Amino acid sequence: MKICIYGAGAIGGHLAARFAKGGAEVSVIGRGAHLEAIKANGLTVHAFDGVHHSRPHAATTAEELGPQDAVIVTTKAPALPSVAAGIAPLLGRDTSVAFIMNGIPWWYFDRHGGPMDGRRLPEVDPGEAIRAAIGVERAIGGVVYSACSVQSPGVVISEHADIRVYLGEPDGTLSARAHAIADPMAAGGMPCPVVDDIRHRVWGKLMGNLTSGPLCLLSRKDMASTLKDPVLYAAAVRLAEEGAAIAKALGHDLGTSAEARVARSAGIAHKPSILQDLELGRPMEVEALLKLPLRLGREMGVPTPTLELLVALAAQAAEAAGCYSPAAR
Repeated sequence: MKICIYGAGAIGGHLAARFAKGGAEVSVIGRGAHLEAIKANGLTVHAFDGVHHSRPHAATTAEELGPQDAVIVTTKAPALPSVAAGIAPLLGRDTSVAFIMNGIPWWYFDRHGGPMDGRRLPEVDPGEAIRAAIGVERAIGGVVYSACSVQSPGVVISEHADIRVYLGEPDGTLSARAHAIADPMAAGGMPCPVVDDIRHRVWGKLMGNLTSGPLCLLSRKDMASTLKDPVLYAAAVRLAEEGAAIAKALGHDLGTSAEARVARSAGIAHKPSILQDLELGRPMEVEALLKLPLRLGREMGVPTPTLELLVALAAQAAEAAGCYSPAAR
């Protein structure tokens, strides 16, 4: 199976290594020193189950690769317009595109059912560029758990053994095409269940982003260091409660208590991706991770005073760093 990873950063690199180990024919699209190192020396991933070295076909543009059986988009949300502009050469008649990303996805209300079915989300698809370039009919949802980072060009570090990817169709079907992507990933050591409730999984992952992201962004510290402060720990619990209330208003009872979620995060010395982006001066996922969930909460009439405050502060910090512009959408 020919699989292209569109966005060969930390997550994309880890998934590429798993696909290669699982027997797929893997290519990656990326940029900069990381891509050049992959071209020259291959891709090395240090993980709990060993060191995985592979030599994916590394390219700067889709034209270098041609049509694929599946494309896995692992960019950050602000990069989606560039994906829309460049992805066409990868798309054959039956190519599926799995969006394995953080935050509320652009397809969230497509094939959703109910009164909000088909609703557009301009914050995460400005000008509907992705919708026009790829289309909902190709889209598969994805949620990844893999705390990792690029240690040096061509080298990715996966920080612990709690890794998995969930794949799911927007309409809830358990499709053959989703399984075709999941099988080589699982064979490569990355558990990859295909589920009928991918939006529920989106909210499960988003809870971590809402709970720890704004606090760590403002503290400039990892989760464990930030949540040592009892005041910030209590604020994280309130964030988790408010986030869970938004999810429930949208039909997703997450079950796990806010206290349990925060206690788990408090034991992990990992910097959330939004803080990593700030430190590296990269565009930050303020809309997908923070502002859009907050807007949906307001529309559903969910009280979110703590989230309102911390998202406003986080957005200003990101804007001051030159990593986010509200006007960009």
